[in-house]
Amino acid sequence: LIWEQIAILYTGSLNDRSDAATSLVSLARDNDRYGKLIIEEGGVGPLLKLVKEGKMEGQENAAKAIGLLGRDLESVEHMIHASVCTVFAKILKEGPMKVQAVTAWAVSELAANYPKCQDLFAQHNIIRLLVSHLAFETIQEHSKYAIASNKATSIHALVMASSNNSNVNNVKNVIDEDHQNPIPHPLGNQTPNQMHNVVTNTVAMKGATKLPQKPSSNHVRSNSQGNAKLIHQVYHHQQQLNGSISGANIKGRELEDTATKAYMKAMAARALCYLAKGNSSVCRSITESRALLCFAVLLEKGTDEVQLNSAMALMEITAVAEQDTDLRRSAFKPNSHACKLVVDQLFLIIEKADSELLIPCIKAIGNLARTFRATETRMISPLVKLLDEREAEVSKESAIALTKFACTNNYLHLDHSKAIISAGGAKHLIQLVYFGEQIVQHSALLLLCYIALHVPDSEELAQAEVLTVLEWASKQSNMTQDETVDTLLYEAKSRLELYQSRGSRGFH
Repeated sequence: LIWEQIAILYTGSLNDRSDAATSLVSLARDNDRYGKLIIEEGGVGPLLKLVKEGKMEGQENAAKAIGLLGRDLESVEHMIHASVCTVFAKILKEGPMKVQAVTAWAVSELAANYPKCQDLFAQHNIIRLLVSHLAFETIQEHSKYAIASNKATSIHALVMASSNNSNVNNVKNVIDEDHQNPIPHPLGNQTPNQMHNVVTNTVAMKGATKLPQKPSSNHVRSNSQGNAKLIHQVYHHQQQLNGSISGANIKGRELEDTATKAYMKAMAARALCYLAKGNSSVCRSITESRALLCFAVLLEKGTDEVQLNSAMALMEITAVAEQDTDLRRSAFKPNSHACKLVVDQLFLIIEKADSELLIPCIKAIGNLARTFRATETRMISPLVKLLDEREAEVSKESAIALTKFACTNNYLHLDHSKAIISAGGAKHLIQLVYFGEQIVQHSALLLLCYIALHVPDSEELAQAEVLTVLEWASKQSNMTQDETVDTLLYEAKSRLELYQSRGSRGFH
């Protein structure tokens, strides 16, 4: 069965090849062994060829097959040698949006199963192409990677450059009616002659008929047919220019249905998530673009899938930034507009605490704990509230995030520890240490130890009898298996004993 489908991929018509790709998708999805056989029997090459050359349905099926086949290191390596990066870059630059969306999903699958290919995708400009898809209709100005196109302005400039005839006013009226676009053109500040030169040079390079620079009155007729013909000609050349600049037909993207646009953004965010995971250079490329601003907007206004994948991408980027000081300082500066917007959206989601975005957003805020100023304490209270959560996973992640605020590695650990106590964190942590599920107990105990270590003279800790809790925990074998926790527990107990004994003697 596999041989037959691969044979069709090599020799069949485009429609037959599309059907064969569909069959291979079914086989690869149902059985890992079939996926291996498809690769071993030479199916990758013709699938990639179909991605490049097929009709839209065939391209989608082939891209989906590639994503399904890239399940392990060896399979992805095989695809890389077959030039999958080059093919995917071409599609993300020029292909139909439905095919681009499936291609972005395939990129995410390959990157998830073989992280070493992250840099290879980045070298083929995949990052900037994905960011341009995120930015399209998300923010008014596209990212630095995507050049917008205002056809009304640019075509009008070209027509003005093509003729001094007074009848050009008629052309302008037609253009203004037919080609309205609110996106500002980055080249809009050029003079008409400059724009005309850009287009005529581009047309000449493509071997097309060069537009006349000084046409006589015969070139622009007074009747509407002549005007329409001129508009059509200039519009055609402008479309060619758009393709050479932005790598995507803006008009074509605008005309896509809403569901396709949303799916494209969701898959672009998913791909960026897996490309960024654990990779500082890719994260730097993403954060140096307008991607953070896009993620902030999409967290607020995107569809459910777009929101979730945006939150996951931010979680991975901030996880890298937590370990990479240079990236953290450059990408998440407190006075950065994009960073402020991202943090505001994360804060709102954590405060509402009623969506599946909650856990990735909690993790992202925890990863950014060292970027907040001493006065920026608004994150502490909603995280403390989440300690008293019925879902153990949420309580655990909240405790881990708060620990990143209160741990010794955080320069502002004293301020943050006091804020956690003020927000009522001690009583929640005591409950979790005593009665919490095992996955929560460890995280809660660690946070309680840090707070006791940094603020041992706290009246709230004394009244809550935290020392008694720590003494009980030190006798539980399951809580002291970790050497780090054992050491920290001993130090926290010693500090509390010292300060509370002083207080009992009147020296508090």
